[in-house]
Amino acid sequence: MLIRYRKEDFSAMEHFGGVSPAWPFSYEEFEPWYSQAEQLFRVRGALGEDPTEPFHSIPYAFKPVPDEAPIARARAELKGLGLHPASLPLGVDIDTWLREGRTGWDAFPNTGQGKMDAQTAPLAAALKDGNIRLETGCHVEYLEAAPDGKNIAAIHYRQNGEAKKVSPKLVILSAGAVNSAVILLRSPSSDGKGLANRSDQVGRNFMNHNSSAMLAIDPRRRNDAVYQKTLMLNDYYLTDGKGGKPLGNVQLLGKIDGNMLKANVKTMPKFALDYMAGHAVDWYLMCEDLPDPESRIMVDGKDIVMQWRRSNMQSLDGLTKVMRENFRACGYPIVLSRPFDKRTPSHQCGTVKMGDDPATSPLDPFCRAFDHQNLFVVDASFLPNSAAVNPALSIAAQALRVADHIRKVELAA
Repeated sequence: MLIRYRKEDFSAMEHFGGVSPAWPFSYEEFEPWYSQAEQLFRVRGALGEDPTEPFHSIPYAFKPVPDEAPIARARAELKGLGLHPASLPLGVDIDTWLREGRTGWDAFPNTGQGKMDAQTAPLAAALKDGNIRLETGCHVEYLEAAPDGKNIAAIHYRQNGEAKKVSPKLVILSAGAVNSAVILLRSPSSDGKGLANRSDQVGRNFMNHNSSAMLAIDPRRRNDAVYQKTLMLNDYYLTDGKGGKPLGNVQLLGKIDGNMLKANVKTMPKFALDYMAGHAVDWYLMCEDLPDPESRIMVDGKDIVMQWRRSNMQSLDGLTKVMRENFRACGYPIVLSRPFDKRTPSHQCGTVKMGDDPATSPLDPFCRAFDHQNLFVVDASFLPNSAAVNPALSIAAQALRVADHIRKVELAA
């Protein structure tokens, strides 16, 4: 799911739970990098279907993955309510995907090269360069600052259990929103707060989308779609549909089966769950979680402590209510929903945020640490807000933007 943040997400936006902060630059400045990322990941999509879709300087290079019959019917039903269902932008070669195995579930690496993920798209291309070497079996333990603290002098890691260190010219930390913060917090520093943490914001502002699964079930109609994840709805992204505050994004899940339901509803007979799954269209409701300094990742010895303070739950409640009404109006007599809790990671981000002020942000707008000239942190941790769409494309676009900056400025010096 490679969806752009909406233009409005780059500005401060008021939500039921508070204000989502602005980015340190505009959508217009960032847009070319979105286009490059879409080309790199061979994104399939369509313009003109979604009224919230921001300006694209380059159209999608590939047509969207087509709806299978049950999903085409759901699209038509939602249109009949005056809504604007749109094709979900996907980085997937659907023919290769289905040739390798007729599965609709997308939450796993696809070794048949059907899924355009970090390995099959940018990493595979990068490894063709003789100047790049990938070290495997490694676990980074901490970074070591130079005596004056202005640079990172070494990366300490274990490779297959053996302690090693390397001292590169530039250090680019991309361990994810949890582990990038953990590595910085565990790194020795003169003040004991870890590295890149003059602002005391490393590990703080942890965000994780407020989300629910929703099953729209019609016992009279079987859903035999294999890859159903081709549709999204953003009619409630910028308002609640009545001119009020934003709710969020709705998109299809990969096809759920009885085994998945059994893991969460252990007391119901398997045959009943199989029947339910076979007659359901499975949706994912996603709402913005707002940054809070007390929502944070911490370390306690060898343990990682996640103190997640959920926010803006009124948006998820509102989106759940309105979509339940919509699906019933579409002819689904049974609509079930279940929110995800902290056991289900939903796009964790925000723990080493970028900004313009070193007093309040660890990173500058090019993801360089204010405290260490040769340290960049480029993963979901840099995001100043979570928006209400999948963040993967925004992370990839920023990575391309940062790489261009490093090539033109840092390596040219």
